[in-house]
Amino acid sequence: RLLAWSIYTFWSRWVLRRVKKGDVLLLRLPPLLLGLIAKKAKRKGARVVLSVQDIHPDLSIESGLLRNKKLIQAAQKMERWIYAQADKIVVISQGFLDNLARKGVSSEKLVVIPNWVNTEFLKPFPKVNKIAQKLNLVNKFVLMYSGTITLSSYLTLEKILEVAVNFREDPEILFVIVGEGLKKPDLVRKAANLHLQNVLFLPFQPYKSLPQLLSASDVLLVPLDQEKSELSVPSKLYNYMAVGRPILGLTESQSEVAQILRHSEGGLTVLPEEQAELGRVISALRTSPALCRELGQKARLFVEKYYSHEVVLPQYEAVLVKN
Repeated sequence: RLLAWSIYTFWSRWVLRRVKKGDVLLLRLPPLLLGLIAKKAKRKGARVVLSVQDIHPDLSIESGLLRNKKLIQAAQKMERWIYAQADKIVVISQGFLDNLARKGVSSEKLVVIPNWVNTEFLKPFPKVNKIAQKLNLVNKFVLMYSGTITLSSYLTLEKILEVAVNFREDPEILFVIVGEGLKKPDLVRKAANLHLQNVLFLPFQPYKSLPQLLSASDVLLVPLDQEKSELSVPSKLYNYMAVGRPILGLTESQSEVAQILRHSEGGLTVLPEEQAELGRVISALRTSPALCRELGQKARLFVEKYYSHEVVLPQYEAVLVKN
């Protein structure tokens, strides 16, 4: 992620050379250092629109990555300064808007526009598909997580492994974790220590196979640690919903993820630490194919209605094209 941010910042500096009066520059945050580019663009007479994808430095503070008081104060000061440079700030949820409003950002600057999904690419496939057959997932009840295994996601993924212990005697249930990341070796080691034969680790799969990969699941997992529950909306949630599978959110009941799942009726939520309840929900989904179908269908319909590019991009156009 740091590499991606660095490349994006470098590319933005290159684009800045071509910016002139009357242009509109859309900058995606994080990284916060893009605020310097925003300032220079303003000097050239351009309008600056920020798209806030995660709330930093709050996330770094809550996760414990940023602990030094002086660094925290400096980061918070930079955050306020960056918001001051923007003509308009796009946030991806009401929770994000409330967060920035509490920090003194004018309501006139703020607008909620969710991230969009390519619903033509990410669409439901039959469970029995080429990827499912290749990975031997066809005759299993598959609970899948697909994404980066980071320091923050590791804590909740650990809870999934602990629940998997209760299903070791059921040969039809399989927990599949797809992805790479700093904490993957630790997660693999924990699964081995727990003697889990019902957990399958896979590397990232080619992006073109993502719709079939996700469709090979019966339930898709969205683990969200407590400190991130109101500060982040994982884009994987929208991707999951687009393939028409039920979502099981391991998150706080007041998180953005939980609110989306309640509104869409496309999934269920359980606190990660409530192991018994999590096991009960998994068992209920496994024995209720009709419920899984209903949740998945509602998730897909919700994405089509609110998160397709046909719906979201005109909202961006309204912000970027100022009469």
